Amino acid sequence: MLLVAAAIVIGWVGWSGDVLALPLAIVFPMLWARSPDRMTAAAVSAGYFLAASRGLPQGVAAFFSTTVWAGLLLWLAASASFVAVYAVLWTRGQGVRLAARYLVASVLMAVPPFGITGWAHPITAAGVLFPGCGWSGLAATATLLVTMTTRLRPAAAVVICGAWLWSAATWTQPALPERWQGVDTTFSDTLENESPLDRHRRLAEMVRGRIAAGAAVVVLPESALGLLTPTIERFWREALAGHDVTVVAGAAVIDPAGYDNAMVAISPAGAAVLYRSRMPVPISMWQPWRAWLGESGGARATFFADPVVTIAGRRVAPLICYEQLLIWPILQSTLHRPDAIVAIANGWWATGTSVPAIQTAALQAWARLFALPLVTAFNR
Repeated sequence: MLLVAAAIVIGWVGWSGDVLALPLAIVFPMLWARSPDRMTAAAVSAGYFLAASRGLPQGVAAFFSTTVWAGLLLWLAASASFVAVYAVLWTRGQGVRLAARYLVASVLMAVPPFGITGWAHPITAAGVLFPGCGWSGLAATATLLVTMTTRLRPAAAVVICGAWLWSAATWTQPALPERWQGVDTTFSDTLENESPLDRHRRLAEMVRGRIAAGAAVVVLPESALGLLTPTIERFWREALAGHDVTVVAGAAVIDPAGYDNAMVAISPAGAAVLYRSRMPVPISMWQPWRAWLGESGGARATFFADPVVTIAGRRVAPLICYEQLLIWPILQSTLHRPDAIVAIANGWWATGTSVPAIQTAALQAWARLFALPLVTAFNR
């Protein structure tokens, strides 16, 4: 009971949305390793994951306009892979064998297929413990995580506390690239009494305000453009006429088989699809069972496509919404040496939950780990 209670606390506080609290998640491997049996290891894993992802039930209820019970069911289902992986790989003892099993579980939860629900991964704390250290900081954090499952955990704890204290005393937020600006919006899931044209006019006015302030690249949130059509493209070309600017925004690109949740670049010269989401939100967007049943529809997942795109001469790591909670998209992108991270999201459904703050904290941690400028644009 004490182990499970401790797992709930570190999941709740570590993933509170405060970036400096992320290192608390490194306690999870110790609790898992100290479990006296497999059932307890499963309960510890469930307590940690469910506490960290506590915003899901309310968010699901809002997204699907249903009761919170549907959200609770999906919340429990989402935890299944995390709990199963850590429960199956648990073994008695605290030696090399258990440490190796934790490492395997950690890797499995970082990459598909298990990594598709690999939220709240403790490795995210690398950006807080070792800012600017890049891959060596990631390796050091992985070493500390594994060491926390062994009898050498006191030494690992001393290193973690020392690194955290130094980072907390010197912490700075990621910078913006020069003349880049992100625009946050507060549009709801529906247009309500506002016509699509009025909505685009409001967005265009926001963009022109940023241009007047000196921006050369303006980033708008996920789904800001709605469906990308020739009419929408023409509207934005005319709205940006006479300005030397690139607008990066989220849009849906449809075809008879389904659609792509995409990042689009628009300038007075025209529009181009920059990036198609590697991992759209499962169930609400990504619905692979449709293809298995011979049906069309749903967003496509490209998994490992386009880890880096070029925007206004910069190589950028693009992340759309759900990808910001996962591990492999950002690590795959950083392998290609980007110059900045551009992250967009449409989080109206998660308003009032911990999800948007957790996304922001994770993005800040990754940006600081690899010393990359960060541009965000969220619809809240």
